[in-house]
Amino acid sequence: QVQLVESGGGLVQAGDSLRLSCVASGRTFSGYTMGWFRQAPGKEREFVAAINWSESTYYADSVNGRFAISRDDAKNTMTLQMNSLKPEDTAVYYCAVGNVEYAVRSRIAYNYWGQGTQVTVSS
Repeated sequence: QVQLVESGGGLVQAGDSLRLSCVASGRTFSGYTMGWFRQAPGKEREFVAAINWSESTYYADSVNGRFAISRDDAKNTMTLQMNSLKPEDTAVYYCAVGNVEYAVRSRIAYNYWGQGTQVTVSS
């Protein structure tokens, strides 16, 4: 059974940093795209960042230059380093994995999802 588990969320102040992790189990995802999405209260789930099998990275404009995504296929893990956090980054962050080639920003392209981890940034 495939399982994705996120960790690392919490309550921080604006300008602080957080590092989110996602551990996958049940199968290997070395050839898949791994991504992060987030959902704020009352809003749709939105793309944050993705990294494909060749470690090409993709970012939403709102986080580009502040967030960094990485993966370690040997450990079946993915991380999201979030710096210079803003109150508008407050959301539940979800990791996702899918056999995605082009539509890395589309949530419907991902097959597996974690349960999410809360990130709250106070002003």
